[in-house]
Amino acid sequence: MHCDDLIAIDFHTHAEVSCCQGHDHFGDEFDRAADKYFGSDRRPTIAETVAYYRERKIGLVMFTVDAEAQIGRRRIPNEEIAEAARANSDMMIAFASIDPHKGVMGAREARRLIEEYGVRGFKFHPTVQGFLPYDRFAWPLYEVIAEYGLPAIFHTGHSGIGSGMRAGGGLRVANSNPMLLEDVAIDFPDMQIVMAHPSWPWQDEALSLCLHKPNVWIDLSGWSPRYFPPQLVQYANTLLRERILFGSDFPLITPDRWLADFEKAGFKPEVAPLILKQNAMRLLGLGAK
Repeated sequence: MHCDDLIAIDFHTHAEVSCCQGHDHFGDEFDRAADKYFGSDRRPTIAETVAYYRERKIGLVMFTVDAEAQIGRRRIPNEEIAEAARANSDMMIAFASIDPHKGVMGAREARRLIEEYGVRGFKFHPTVQGFLPYDRFAWPLYEVIAEYGLPAIFHTGHSGIGSGMRAGGGLRVANSNPMLLEDVAIDFPDMQIVMAHPSWPWQDEALSLCLHKPNVWIDLSGWSPRYFPPQLVQYANTLLRERILFGSDFPLITPDRWLADFEKAGFKPEVAPLILKQNAMRLLGLGAK
């Protein structure tokens, strides 16, 4: 990634449409509910997303969410995202998503994706994937991630996926309480854990865990900064200034909107460069000190 040419690095963008396999309509009701919740129905292809970010000179970390066991929908191939990142290595990095229920087979896939496709991290969504972060069947996958010293993003807090559906689509918000990551942070101290989103209704728990465990970070995706809890802004400006990351949750929230609202959200001028790019560079090993 050519960081000097970028104004920011978005640590949280989603691959929505595959160009190498047809759309799996199973579970479309989750998409409709999410569209209503976020007020967005954008479904760009990977290539369209890359072009959007290139035009804005913003780097991006992209991933899908493998929820084949819980939702039953075929995932977008991790390989497709990795190949797009390889073709756009000046401004894009690929993370992979593997359903933890795949156990040792998932761990084998993770190793292959790292060694053969250059994947640089992993994404988990405990609510949508239907697991608790400390479930031992996820340990083989974590072990591979830790072995290669790669970061792992975990969704935390409320989930727009399932919101408003009958019984919430059967998805459990409680799976995404950030404190459930504590055992993972203790047992895998060399794995950098990124808690995605303001973790409502557990914002204070997320801040406490991040303060206590030096291998825990927070990305600010999924919300407009104008709605950030005041304590999140306070700690981002002070004690946690070096472990807070810019993320949009594109396409559900655009970086255009996020960055415009960020300027008015009370972040200190000297902290903004850390959040927008420098912290991500350090976490990804891109040369920032």
